[in-house]
Amino acid sequence: MIVVMKTGATEEQILAVQKQVRQLGFKEQRIHGEERNVIAVLGHVYPELTDELGVIDGVDAVVRISKPFKLASREVNPYDTVVKVGPVEIGGGRVVVMGGPCSVDTEENVLVTAKAVKEAGGHLLRGGAFKPRTSPYAFRGHGEKGLQILAAARDETGLPVITEVMDPRDVDLVARYADVLQIGARNMQNFTLLDEVGRSGKPVMLKRGLNATIEEWLLAAEYILSHGNRDVILCERGIRTYETATRFTFDVNAIALVKQLSHLPVIGDPSHATGKWSLVEPVGLAAIACGADGLQIEVHPNPDQALSDGAQSLTPENFEKLMQKVAVVAEAVGRPLAPAIGAQGAARKAS
Repeated sequence: MIVVMKTGATEEQILAVQKQVRQLGFKEQRIHGEERNVIAVLGHVYPELTDELGVIDGVDAVVRISKPFKLASREVNPYDTVVKVGPVEIGGGRVVVMGGPCSVDTEENVLVTAKAVKEAGGHLLRGGAFKPRTSPYAFRGHGEKGLQILAAARDETGLPVITEVMDPRDVDLVARYADVLQIGARNMQNFTLLDEVGRSGKPVMLKRGLNATIEEWLLAAEYILSHGNRDVILCERGIRTYETATRFTFDVNAIALVKQLSHLPVIGDPSHATGKWSLVEPVGLAAIACGADGLQIEVHPNPDQALSDGAQSLTPENFEKLMQKVAVVAEAVGRPLAPAIGAQGAARKAS
């Protein structure tokens, strides 16, 4: 349910509605629209609540929301959400690209990759310090050392950092180093983790689970949003189907549909979806053409020596070629590539 305030509603009237919602035992969140304020009422609402809230001064209308995902829905917020990460805006009508190694290995490799991503026009550095692996014997990341390597690369290049957090107990640690917290596909329905990143105050990118429906994906985002964290980015990274020729099946349908259902920005990850570096470019371009707000691409200076997912990683040279084509496609569909990070960038030391 949402309470739509009149255009000229005063701050006092808005606060009165919020107070009444809380007194009735519901959670509320205020959403600032371009023309008026909306108050989302969260909880198991009842029909009579419409009349109880509708008579308060300054209220224009009380509307029941049909979608189970309330805060993520365009019914609550018809305007596209823009997530600001340093100088980068994700979802603002321009395409952004995140690039970097699947796993953080050496400081030298990460810095070489970060410089290549920046020089090619990339906007964020991605890299895994904590890695969820199918086998417990596979490389599972350097932990805090990996975070420190990413932070050093950010300080050198100005590229904001996105990295995965796997455990609720690690959220504070990862948040000290990262600019965006990533929730991987295998943790999409780790609800305790979703609660913690929702409270973190950091932007969060939520990857779609291997077998998740679109509704389940958006409801997972709802966990984060329900804690007042509105900086949520969705990532389509392929789902498990009967097809075995590729690693997963990249669901282009999902990008177009989610853009209709939700105001949250959507990123495509063709690297994890295809599992083959030769397919990353065509599938990535398809994602942009279909409406994605950006891409997440795996890049490594020596893919054959990568500690994980080398087969789907682009060399810096191939990443540069991809960026040139992304710029062309993005311009053609009316959502040009975002400006490259300037020399001053967003560099900062992790606090």
